[in-house]
Amino acid sequence: QVSLAESGGGVVQAGGSLRLSCAASGRIFTRFPMGWFRQTPGKEREFVAALRWSGRNKYYGDFAKGRFTISRDADYTMHLQMNSLQPEDTAVYYCATGDIESDESMGLWRSYDYWGQGTQVTVSS
Repeated sequence: QVSLAESGGGVVQAGGSLRLSCAASGRIFTRFPMGWFRQTPGKEREFVAALRWSGRNKYYGDFAKGRFTISRDADYTMHLQMNSLQPEDTAVYYCATGDIESDESMGLWRSYDYWGQGTQVTVSS
């Protein structure tokens, strides 16, 4: 099966930037979309961004539009460039992948089968 591992989290000041990475290994399928979700205590897991490699379609949560950029390398390392970070972006960020056939399902965390352990992002004011 697919194994995922996030990296790149840390502590930044408001207005700063971070670049998260998600290394994928194992049985990888190019048709699988890959996505980012985030979670804070007391909140539902929130969709951040996702892409479908074959069609090069990219989707973003409303809060991420214009600030975050998702991409995936040829070696299936996924990245999330986060700019203009604000304290409300503080969360554990997870990467995920799975056999999701419809694009409209890509924003739903239950659609994904494989998850990383998460990386902490903390934005101070």
